[in-house]
Amino acid sequence: MKKNLLVMVLVILLSVATQACAGGSKVKYPENYRSWTHVKSMIIEPGHPLENPFQGLHHVYGNDKAVKGFEGGEFPSGSILVFDLLNYEENNKTIQEGKRKLVGVMIKDEKAFKATGGWGFEGFAGDSKIKRLVNDGGKSCYACHTAQEKSDFVFSKFRK
Repeated sequence: MKKNLLVMVLVILLSVATQACAGGSKVKYPENYRSWTHVKSMIIEPGHPLENPFQGLHHVYGNDKAVKGFEGGEFPSGSILVFDLLNYEENNKTIQEGKRKLVGVMIKDEKAFKATGGWGFEGFAGDSKIKRLVNDGGKSCYACHTAQEKSDFVFSKFRK
């Protein structure tokens, strides 16, 4: 009887833990992010340490909560930053946007993403809203972002 009860309790705990891990802590694709505040743009050229995979033209966008974070130094829960990375083409002394490489997303939620500094990380391939690129729960993203701990793990600065 005690053995059956123990097995039943373990099954319930395992089920709850599985649901919690598989549940809502996935970072969602940020619909309509291009209507958010444009934080900055930059180009990473060949030879930069982050060339692979981030060579290209970047546009960074933030929702209203993220803008408050840039103004105050600490990002409130619900802040979302989007890193829109495009290939670029040089033509006739101009640089033009090419095809989208990925959409990178950071969302601040201290409860859901404790292991990664309170931030959830995801990348979506090309123009896809469903093909995910992050397969380690954001740990590799966070490892790089720890260098920016003093700015709440955010590299970008608001362009004035």
